[in-house]
Amino acid sequence: MQQTFTYPEFAYRRSGEQASGEPQRHPVVVVGAGPVGLTGALDLAARGLKVVVLDDNNTVSVGSRAICFAKRPLEIWDRLGCASRMVDKGVNWKVGRVFFRDDPVYSFDLLPESGHKLPAMINLQQYYLEQYLVEACESHPDIELRWKHKVTALEPRPDHVALTVETPDGDFAMQAEWLVACDGANSSLRGMVGAAFSGQVFHDRFLIADVIMKAGFPPERWFWFDPPFHRGQSVLLHKQADDVWRIDFQLGPDADPVEEKKPENVIPRIRAMLGPEAEFELEWVSIYQFACRRIDRFRHGRVLFAGDAAHQVSPFGARGANSGVQDTDNLAWKLALVIQGQAPEALLDSYHVERALAADDNILNSTRATDFISPKNAASLVYRNAVLDLARSEPFARGLVNSGRLSTPTPYPDSPLNTPDEAAFEGAMRPGTNCADAPIERDGKPAWLLDMLGDRFTLLCFGEPPADPGAVDALAVGAIRPRLLCEGRDFRDSEGLLAARYDAKPGTCYLIRPDQYVAARWRGFDAGKVRAALTRALALPGR
Repeated sequence: MQQTFTYPEFAYRRSGEQASGEPQRHPVVVVGAGPVGLTGALDLAARGLKVVVLDDNNTVSVGSRAICFAKRPLEIWDRLGCASRMVDKGVNWKVGRVFFRDDPVYSFDLLPESGHKLPAMINLQQYYLEQYLVEACESHPDIELRWKHKVTALEPRPDHVALTVETPDGDFAMQAEWLVACDGANSSLRGMVGAAFSGQVFHDRFLIADVIMKAGFPPERWFWFDPPFHRGQSVLLHKQADDVWRIDFQLGPDADPVEEKKPENVIPRIRAMLGPEAEFELEWVSIYQFACRRIDRFRHGRVLFAGDAAHQVSPFGARGANSGVQDTDNLAWKLALVIQGQAPEALLDSYHVERALAADDNILNSTRATDFISPKNAASLVYRNAVLDLARSEPFARGLVNSGRLSTPTPYPDSPLNTPDEAAFEGAMRPGTNCADAPIERDGKPAWLLDMLGDRFTLLCFGEPPADPGAVDALAVGAIRPRLLCEGRDFRDSEGLLAARYDAKPGTCYLIRPDQYVAARWRGFDAGKVRAALTRALALPGR
């Protein structure tokens, strides 16, 4: 098979604590150097923590694996200084098309409105994404990457976690005040803490073929139900970087995974799809099954689970890696404040509350997509085909077509960190929702809202700032004082999109969390109410 990517080999290094034989205690140890673990390390380090990352391998993921990365993770990576390389290298897209047998059924647009800094989706091979994240970690003085370090034992203690780590030089002991487990779907750490991992396993098999070719297809997501070149099954097509195309073939539960991976069996399937004259090379082939399940608790004492170690979903909808990156976005600010003594450990309990809700939402969407793509009985098949027939002409039926609801952030409407609205608001920016971006003008230059918000608590006000300096001083809770940003004073809503998206009538104020989620909003500034909402968002007593 032809290769378009040269896999790096990262050097194993013997650490000082290995040489001394004396365990050192680290504030945070992250296990797993995939997209989720590396993102978590960058976010924690950006908040002033020293982080050690352990990985039992010494390269990036083999094969393109995850390829679709959504707008919200891109916004997180942008905050961490990594997104521009990903967007430049990746294939930007927002249009998807659905086909039934020989005919197009309908198309959809993931981001029909303008005024967003980042695209709805990019397609980028996971090995590129990991390489960029590794390089960002290597350049950060507070992140230490330790390759060929495998955790073989874990012992929870009252104030830390004791680890046994296997390396090419033998085993050694180290300690973590907090451990972030990002060691994937087959996580060994789950078993070490006795975590339950339950849900549904699907038996259908799918073939992934990454194909190198020059093709005239547009950079869109194309999904076929029962196409003429693969009758009775489904096919998905995506373009990636370097003229690599991802093709997924549904095979059914009885397919032989060994036989189906052989090039002599893969190539005829692709030729039937592309035509006998098509020129292409195989880059990577894999057979997969999947499950929809999650861990019982995202927090087990001082061990916190994220990504595939905490939840698994089907690949339809690109909800796996995208959701995992949002796990660390939710966790990093909370863990940093707890370690720095600015918030109680109770704040970490909200990590489970919010991200378990997101996992359940993703699992529900993935399960529904799988049931639509792979009907389990004759009645389900008749229903699915009727929906697809109707969708050609009837808009109501298009909402019933499910080829994978593509990844969007899950709001936390009932989070204990939210302060409920007192007044009426229009639009989606209710407490527990991630902030929508919008173009603004700052210092006379074009800018973006999310860049301005950054990674700390912020009070976003529309209209005149509070006249009394003492009122602003009264916002502080302990050592945390939200930054005050006022439209008209600190920036300008240059296109009016910010006011529209936030229903920002004059006097409106928003309290924004460090992960750029809305904690509270009011129609007027009141220092006491802001302080009470900040107290609640920190899970402090007396909220």
